Amino acid sequence: MEPTREDEDRELAEQAFRQASFSMSVFDTAQRYVRLNGTACQVMGVDEETLRGQVFPYGVPPDVDQRGTIEALRDVAATGKPAHYESFTRAPSGLREHAWNLELWPIRDAAGDVCAVGMAGFDSSEQHWARQRLAILDEAAVTIGRSLDLDRTAQELTELVVPRFADFASVDLLEAVMRGDEPPYAGLDGSVRLRRLAHRPTDHGAPEAITALGATDTYPPYSPPARALSTGLPVLSGSGDEDFDRWIAAVPARAERLSRHVGISLMAVPLTARGATLGVAVLVRTRPDAFNQDDCALAKDLAGRAALCVDNARRYTRERTTALALQESLLPRGPTQQSAVDVACRYLPTDSRAGIGGDWFDIIRLSGARVGLVVGDVVGHGIQASAAMGRLRTAVQTLADVDLPPDELLAHLDDLVLRLGGDAENGGRPDAGETGATCLYAVYDPVSRTLAVASAGHPPPVLLLPDGTTRNVDISAGPVLGVGGLPFETTELELPEGTLVALYTDGLTESSDRDQDIGTTLLRQTLTDSHSTLEARCDQVLSTLLPDHPRDDVALVLARTKALDADHVQAWDLPADVTVVAEARRLATAQLQAWGLEEAGFVTELVVSELVTNAIRYGADPIQLRLIHDRTLICEVSDGNSTSPHLRRARIYDEGGRGLLLVAQLTTSWGTRHTATGKTIWAEQALPPTLAP
Repeated sequence: MEPTREDEDRELAEQAFRQASFSMSVFDTAQRYVRLNGTACQVMGVDEETLRGQVFPYGVPPDVDQRGTIEALRDVAATGKPAHYESFTRAPSGLREHAWNLELWPIRDAAGDVCAVGMAGFDSSEQHWARQRLAILDEAAVTIGRSLDLDRTAQELTELVVPRFADFASVDLLEAVMRGDEPPYAGLDGSVRLRRLAHRPTDHGAPEAITALGATDTYPPYSPPARALSTGLPVLSGSGDEDFDRWIAAVPARAERLSRHVGISLMAVPLTARGATLGVAVLVRTRPDAFNQDDCALAKDLAGRAALCVDNARRYTRERTTALALQESLLPRGPTQQSAVDVACRYLPTDSRAGIGGDWFDIIRLSGARVGLVVGDVVGHGIQASAAMGRLRTAVQTLADVDLPPDELLAHLDDLVLRLGGDAENGGRPDAGETGATCLYAVYDPVSRTLAVASAGHPPPVLLLPDGTTRNVDISAGPVLGVGGLPFETTELELPEGTLVALYTDGLTESSDRDQDIGTTLLRQTLTDSHSTLEARCDQVLSTLLPDHPRDDVALVLARTKALDADHVQAWDLPADVTVVAEARRLATAQLQAWGLEEAGFVTELVVSELVTNAIRYGADPIQLRLIHDRTLICEVSDGNSTSPHLRRARIYDEGGRGLLLVAQLTTSWGTRHTATGKTIWAEQALPPTLAP
């Protein structure tokens, strides 16, 4: 009997079903296998006869989750509606996981009832992995390099690839790179020494997890990391590779951990940016699917992106280290020898991307046992701001040395900043922060217990009085330095002995979540609550007011005032008569005997005689002689004439002109200090430590 056209069509459909290049299966309504084509049998790893009548998922390993597919089969059988389902599972016949696109549809009988469910499975693993690679690259663009911290950048890379791409990842950098250098990567024998910045395992049995964070390890030239660094290309290796096995066996602990896994696939990718080799990223898989060339291309892209971020962090670290070293070299290195105040100071650099700022402080010893307290803030960050700060600090020290009042000192400093800015406009190189600097200059006199303060756009000091109350010094803040044209004002106030004066830069009190007034209130409260030493108070203030990562530099000076009483200061008003010079010498000698300083008598008599004689001859009333017994012996003569004497060399036949020269040679220092009513000429003599009060 000849086959009919219908028989031919049925046979053709049967052949199409069996020879389809994708998996096709038919299940009854109880999810039992009814029919399978050849591709489906290959996927399941058994023949059709074995599977017929078996409930899905027959033969699937227990670690493979097929609950989603089972639910989809039940839903189609129950509702009669086709469905689409995607899964990522390992087939019984394979070791690797695959992405499956499943199409399910109802099969109806002549009566229209659902009698079976058809399922077609398409292996979309390549498309799945391509999407995964793109997703990882997109995520890398926003997650790697969010900070300029080397350790954090390395950690971000390991967090991205584990566990979605690898079972273990580590990032090791050359030790020279950690210092900001770019040396040849290898030693004389071809080995390379690397420091572990970050690693991330999926479990503690990963073979590379034995190296501690921050530790260094030497990699032999045949090891995958050293080979990657020498060639500049990724290296694929793993179990069975002679060099890999030799490298692993060299460390017993690593070899022991390797023995726990059936196979190891390793990829070492060099971290190269801007032509410099920085280190290597090592990726390890213990899963059945080993790394392939597509994985290698993805790892190379990730390593390139991470290397650029690491290089940026390295460059930032180098610039920050340089700026910080410059800043520290320009700041005071130790306590200034003076008796006016007990002082504690802190400088805390920012760790933000902006870099080191231009905050500074200074304690300047002045004549007459006085002390100058300085805090300032140069606008800007980086090395240029530090250099500008150094210029301003030097200028303040120079101006303070000529004993200018605070307002006059700031006026001269303002002129200096204007000149520096003018030089830049006339062809010089402008420095960041040359304009826009703030400064507060205060002078404390322990004899009169007065504090004179002037501000150039800087926050006022905070006072903690001996009775426990606090207040801000009410000062008239002048313009910031570099504006010009506006005056500065000095505010004077008398302080009880033991008053705590806090000077600071705005980085201490200002932050993104509070304004300066709130910060100042918190500072006053912190000073009130603390009863510890000045050093401990500084630390307490910083820990209370600052976040873990301050966004601006901070300079803080805490000074507790002291007083020189009548037992250490003696003054006499003198008439403008040359006959009083002998009496002045006698008074000074008697006072030295009372203080037990007879050894200083000869020099003191000469100094008193010269200074009093000059005041009578060239000065004006009133004339006063004052002796101060401090760390040094200070002799001061004041008069009502503002004209300053000048040191000169007398010629052979001159009868005079040698007095001040002798004073300068017999004393440690001398100078002129202008006052509101005239001037004061002073001279200091060094005292043995046993004679200091």
